[in-house]
Amino acid sequence: MAMPPQNPVQCNQTGCTLSNSYGVWGDRKTCHITAVVYPTTEEELRSAVANASKKKQKVKVISKFSHTIPKLGCPTSRSGISTILISTERYNSSIVVDKANMAVTADAGVGLRAVIDRVEEEGLSLVAAPYWEGVSVGGAISTGAHGSSWWGNGGALHDHVIGIRIVVAGKESEGFAKVVDLRESDALFHAARVSLGLLGVISKVTFSLEPGFKRSITLNFTSDVGIEDEFMEHAKKYEFGDIQWYPSSHTAVYRYDHRLPLNTSGHGLNDFIGFQSNFALIAKSVRASEEAAEKARDANGKCVLASSFVAYKKLTANGLKNNNLIFTGYPVVGNQGKMQTSGSCLYSSESNKGVSCAWDPRIKGLFFFETTAIFSATKFVEFTRDVKKLREVVKAENFCGVDIYNGFLVRFIKKSDAYLGQSEDSVVVDFNYYRAGEGLRPRLHQDVWEEVEQMAFIKYSANPHWAKNRKVAFHGVERKYPRFGKFVEARKAVDPDGIFWSESSDEILFGIEGVKQDGCALEGLCICSQDAHCSPGDGYFCQRGLVYDQARVCRYSSTSTS
Repeated sequence: MAMPPQNPVQCNQTGCTLSNSYGVWGDRKTCHITAVVYPTTEEELRSAVANASKKKQKVKVISKFSHTIPKLGCPTSRSGISTILISTERYNSSIVVDKANMAVTADAGVGLRAVIDRVEEEGLSLVAAPYWEGVSVGGAISTGAHGSSWWGNGGALHDHVIGIRIVVAGKESEGFAKVVDLRESDALFHAARVSLGLLGVISKVTFSLEPGFKRSITLNFTSDVGIEDEFMEHAKKYEFGDIQWYPSSHTAVYRYDHRLPLNTSGHGLNDFIGFQSNFALIAKSVRASEEAAEKARDANGKCVLASSFVAYKKLTANGLKNNNLIFTGYPVVGNQGKMQTSGSCLYSSESNKGVSCAWDPRIKGLFFFETTAIFSATKFVEFTRDVKKLREVVKAENFCGVDIYNGFLVRFIKKSDAYLGQSEDSVVVDFNYYRAGEGLRPRLHQDVWEEVEQMAFIKYSANPHWAKNRKVAFHGVERKYPRFGKFVEARKAVDPDGIFWSESSDEILFGIEGVKQDGCALEGLCICSQDAHCSPGDGYFCQRGLVYDQARVCRYSSTSTS
């Protein structure tokens, strides 16, 4: 059991502030809110939008969880503007399973785990889900949350949506707001599935279901030789397969993951290690070890941490458990609902304050950047080869920092009809790495991760995951989506007064680069073009990439060589 995450909205007599579950946004600036409302019914939701529309207030939507890294949920960064935040935290009571039509409809604020459990009670299964279950259904589809699959409708949750009810601003004759019921034949449907909260407020979501099934998972820890040649066959062979790549140890972990009939024996559970409860002391200790290695510029210290974590993951099957207890051997077989997503650190009583999710800002535990790049299959091949080249140039130990977390997590999602979804079958690469406690403090091997980031988003034109990434990942993003213009047209049509628009969300949607200033590259607010954008006082200068020559990165050096 664990201490539940704190509410993202905190209010006092002077007003309210909004944050995310990590306790800080990408720009580290606080989001101030004039007022917050907590509707419990669709009519209350409509009324909240109507009031904001009538007063032309800036409005955004937030759920109970708040896991977006970009500041999509902040109504405005300007002072003196009336804002309202609509929280769906209490709009979470209805989950209706339609067995005859193999579908489930849930209120937008319902947590993903509640939907999955209700569906499984009826002998059915939701096929796709993100690996982290601490999301609401409305938030998950709005930001393109996904699992891994090139089969069927694919691994993205929004591609299993067959209906959406959304509250949009309306004319005075419509009561200033209206509920629109969308199906696949409706023009707005493909804009609403991945909408970033920019069209209105999602009220209800309907997902397609399939007859219940089980999954069989085996993890193969092996060499990363040929990973760039083997990933495609792996994705085609295993319906839910993925790959975790630990570059510092030249290790690849292939997940052999496929479905089995419901009557197959086995009661396995996926309790991913990274999402398990942690004693605060352990999380603090890990962070302290990272901090010490950073301060001493000790790459070996990070490698010791990385090798021990990878060994522990191998020993414990990365959290897979046979018969809901412990790991006793492969394959681990269990119901789809127990295997597709996890997040045991979410659930607890307030009385047990000794453990929590490892990144909970209240315990000063893990603190990291998260980069997620979405490639075409052919470009992923070349990206992987370039990362290997960079590893050869800088030595494998420079990659230990990412292996302390999950290495490179490689997943698969299919081509989507959603305007802000992927236009072709794609490979998703997700990696986490150390973030300094102070925004202007440089990091050990910072240049490596900046070069990898720029390889992904500039050299190979990868798309950024909408709910993750540093700001630099979104530069030029509108050119990467063939139907981007259709989404913008839909946004203008349903919200002509722009009550759901904000400076922060437009910076993401349109990839607007902020004003370059001293130290802006350290947090990924800019790509350096001069030494001042790094930290020359600490010996970090703006230099060329070592493999990708056009990259501009902050690299430690005794003297400037820019």
